[in-house]
Amino acid sequence: MNSIISMDQVNRRLGHEKVVLVDCRFNLQKPDEGRYHYMQGHLPGAIFFDLEKDLSAKVAEHGGRHPLPDEEEFVKKLGKSGIDETKTVIAYDDQDGAMAAHLWWLLQYYGHPNVQIMDEGFTTWKEKGYPIEQEIPVTKETHFIPHIHRDWVLTMSDVKALDVSKGETILIDSRAPERFSGKVETVDKKAGHIPGAVNWFWKDNRSEQGRWKTAEELKSRFEPLKQKDQIVVYCGSGVTACGNIIAMREAGIENIKLYSGSWSDWISYENNPIQTEE
Repeated sequence: MNSIISMDQVNRRLGHEKVVLVDCRFNLQKPDEGRYHYMQGHLPGAIFFDLEKDLSAKVAEHGGRHPLPDEEEFVKKLGKSGIDETKTVIAYDDQDGAMAAHLWWLLQYYGHPNVQIMDEGFTTWKEKGYPIEQEIPVTKETHFIPHIHRDWVLTMSDVKALDVSKGETILIDSRAPERFSGKVETVDKKAGHIPGAVNWFWKDNRSEQGRWKTAEELKSRFEPLKQKDQIVVYCGSGVTACGNIIAMREAGIENIKLYSGSWSDWISYENNPIQTEE
């Protein structure tokens, strides 16, 4: 199953009993905006998952701005939302696919392989005249059985112990170049990046037309990574890094791990080194 699905394909699957649509719209600067827009209109039958209330645990001293959700609570939430191994989940957002990709990764991490994200966002869906509704769907509760891939996630200590000097392991920072360099920091308390990391901006996986690049284009982009033994990806809080992971998977690369706490976790440890670029 390809991880990225076209709007036309999504439209043809509306109302299918084995498909669960999930609206993931979220604005980091205005956390309530996503749910507000969902209430104003969404894809027919779509449920809503909030990045911070549904897809993250509560913020603590360490763990970053969007810690992975509590396992027991998340499994119950999936079941109550009608998601189990028999369903295909299709996620969408209005943030270039970043939030949808985060849900895609989470479900894959929990062992649910039948997950896709919609190419392009809700605004484009509406502009193209596809149907929308305001009705909140009634979900049929089921039982989600997790099979968690715990080795997909690295902690701060794991990242600190990485040896990138030999070139067999690569540490990828998915944030915008100006945040990676330390010239600009609009979200976190400290600027810069983890020493030894290289910058592969996740939005470079998108075309100028606002869509995901083709599998062939992504294979070309990630060609230098194919010989790596281990690829570790991070961003600000473990969300937009998933925009790199899904693109790498589309390019046929599998040996990827996520530093889920990411930069916001790294800087929560006072003595962790920080690198900037002049």
